[in-house]
Formats: sequence, structure tokens, C-alpha cells
Amino acid sequence: MTVGELLSYPALRMRLLAGSAGLGRPVSWAHVSELDDPTPWLLGTEVIMTTGLAIPRSAAGQRAYLERLDDAGIAALAVSAQLHVPPLRQAFFDTAERRGLPILEVPLAVPFIAVAQEIATAVREDVGHRLGAQLQVFGALHWLTSEKLDTATLFHRLERLSGYDIHLCTPQGRPLLPGVPAPDPSAIPASVDAPPTIAGGFALPVPSPGGTAGFLIAFEREGTRPAGLAVVQHIATVAALQLAMVRTERETLRREGAEILAELLQEALSPAAARRRLLRHSIEGEIALTVVRGVTEDAVLQALEDRPYLLLNRGEDRYVLGSPRLGEAIGTLPGVAAGTSRPFLPGASLRVAQREALWAVSHAAASGRSFVRYSDDATGRWLPDDPAALTALVEHVLGEALRYDAAHGSRLVRSVRTWLERDRRTDEAAAALHIHPNTLSYRLRRFGELTGRDLSATEAFAEVWLAIRAAGQLGLLD
Repeated sequence: MTVGELLSYPALRMRLLAGSAGLGRPVSWAHVSELDDPTPWLLGTEVIMTTGLAIPRSAAGQRAYLERLDDAGIAALAVSAQLHVPPLRQAFFDTAERRGLPILEVPLAVPFIAVAQEIATAVREDVGHRLGAQLQVFGALHWLTSEKLDTATLFHRLERLSGYDIHLCTPQGRPLLPGVPAPDPSAIPASVDAPPTIAGGFALPVPSPGGTAGFLIAFEREGTRPAGLAVVQHIATVAALQLAMVRTERETLRREGAEILAELLQEALSPAAARRRLLRHSIEGEIALTVVRGVTEDAVLQALEDRPYLLLNRGEDRYVLGSPRLGEAIGTLPGVAAGTSRPFLPGASLRVAQREALWAVSHAAASGRSFVRYSDDATGRWLPDDPAALTALVEHVLGEALRYDAAHGSRLVRSVRTWLERDRRTDEAAAALHIHPNTLSYRLRRFGELTGRDLSATEAFAEVWLAIRAAGQLGLLD
């Protein structure tokens, strides 16, 4: 029943004092409360009845009292005329009108028990329907084990049984389970302790062992008989069980994926075996290797969400193998430095891809960028893939400077690389290196003396630039 229908009962002789916009609110129960704040004990859609003892005398107190009740989702407030009701302030009526919270006056001759009995009688015929829906929701546990339904199909069945459109999301508003849509952000509760009743339905937390995993938002479906809060609570429990199953499956796949990626990096798998293993993880077509620094594993997992990938931790680096577009998603993380290799096909050796990804992530970290593709380097693409040729180039151009840095703990080569990457802007490069511009100028001169190359000459500049790119590919400048 609705508040408007309750108001129309001639035997109750109630009249509307304010809040006519809320006459369509559904009513599930009626209860007497003389507490200043009964909201911790409310589920929503109740008619709260009071003799007036609970209503504050001040305008500010009356406004706050109504706001608390409305935030808890009550259907209406019924006050008994001529008993203990204090003078009702204009702020009281203005708040009821603004919020569309019906205020009903019950004549002194009508006992509260009569109001409660009328509401109980009206909702009793719906009890059987709700009980049946609850029993069928319990059957969802059988579906999970016997029919092996996917998540989307499972929740479509629960929607038909319950009479609600179901949405699931994390506290941040992202989808919680695959196949179940996230709600509009405005429907997400501000906290797990928020009242369960919202406009047009319910919002309940979905528990998990580590705390609340997210929220289930259920909106009444037009043309159906919604089964009520108890059924929605059972659906939230089913969501928690499904989430635990999905997370267990994902963790198993993640560990298996880390082992596969470790074998691929060690070239312990034949091309055919590598393709089969990757296909098991839904990885096919062109792929790329991404190396990630500066963020936690959990942050990477959240950025990648449900995309297929393999993830391996190596020291402070996180190796990710999958679509070439994964690097872009990781690059949105705050504080990250990520580098991606050129695309290649499953089954190919990861030796070159690893060098490319390591160079790209080092370039990202040195330049202050969050994401760098190896293929974006217009110079590096012309370097040979042969490690021997790259090593010879590095030794010929940078050998003396690298040995000097190793012997003296200096950073000549790194300083030259930073200076070149910043288009030879001395002040900007010095700031990135946290040194004085004069110190950087000295290092550039010393580098020129050791290598015999004048960086102001075009030929020497080009040769040094290529050699630094080669050293980066070989991992000598990490």
C-alpha cells in the first residue's frame, strides 16, 4: 500500500498536514516511537507514529528530526492530535514539503493500534509472495553448484524472481562482478551504515572477508511485485558468495599466469606450447610486454580489471603480458612509470620484447612520463636487435665514460642522457638531476673529454644519442 491509500481509509480519519508530494511512498509497516532518533532501528518504508514526545520544541530541532527520519527512508510521520505535540514551527512544515515527507494527523479518538492493524491487513496478502521469492532465492545456491551458471545469467534469474533490477558496484562505483551493471553513482550510499531504503528500492553492502566489497542496488521493476527487503538481503548474500568464487578463480589464474610468464621470459616453452598456454588465458592476436614501476600490484590489478593478461613480479618491477593497450590503462595510475614493447605474436621469443620494455620504462622514469611505448622512439627503432652489435656500439662510444662512472661513482652518462632527453636544456635537465646547472655543465665537458666527442657537433651528438639508446636497450642505464 501507499501513504495515499492509507490516508483514504475512512475509519482512520487521518488528515494530511504537509508533504503531499510523498503520497506515493510505499508502506510496509507502522510502529510507535517516542525516541528523538529511532533511525538505527528502522529498515525504511515504515509509518512512524508519535504522541509528540519525540518532537523537539525548537524550529532547528524539528527540522533536524524530520531530516533524520527522511534520510532513514520512512514512508510517513503520523502524529496524534491534542496529546503531547509541541507547537509545530514553520520550519517543520517547510522541511516536510521540501522533502516530500507526508505528515499525517491521527485523531485522538483513533488509537495507534488501529492504524497498525489496517497496515498489517493490507500487507498480509503479499507475505506469501515474498516468502516464495525468498525460498526461490535460496535455490540460487543450487544453481551455482549444479547448473554452473555464469554470473550474468544467475542475476538475470534473481531479477525475475525478486521484481528488482539489480546493480553491483565497488565503493568507488566500478562494476563488482562481470555481467552485472554498476548503478548510477548518485545511488551509491555514502557509507556501509547508511539506511537500506533509497528512492525506488534498496541499497545494501556486499560483505567480504576483508570488509565491505561494494554495494548491491535494487530498483523496483515496473509491472512486477517487488519481493521486499528480506529477499534483496538474500541476493546480497548470493552476490558475496559469487564474488568469493570469482576471486578464488582469478587468484588461481593469476598464479598460473605468473608461472607461465616466468617460463616465457626464461624461454623454457616451445612456441606451440606458449601459444596454447596463452590461449588458455584468452590471450591471442598481437600482444606486448609492459614493465611497470612505482605502484603496487593491487593498483595494477585494479587498472587492468577483467582484461586478459599475465602478471609477474620481479623485484620492484611488475611484468605484464597481454594486449598492447594494457600499457595505456596502467599509465593512468598516479605515480606510475610504465614501458611497453613493440607488438608481437604469441609464441615469439620475449628476449627482444623484454629489452624494449625495460628501455621504455627506464625512459619513462627518467623523463617523468607515466607511460612510454618503445615504438614511439624514432631513434631506437633504427637500432639493430642483435645484442652483440648494440654492445659494440656502446663500447665504442660510451665505454670510457661508463668505466669512469663505475670506478668513481659518478653519473656522467646518466647526466648526458637526461640532458639529451630534455632537448639540451641545461636548466631543466639540472633540475631533473637535482644538481646545479654549473655542475651539469662540468659533467658534459668531462664526458666529452673521456669519449673524445664534442656534443656541440652534429655528428658526435647523433653518435652519442644512438649509443645511449643502445645502452638503454641492453639495460645498462637502469
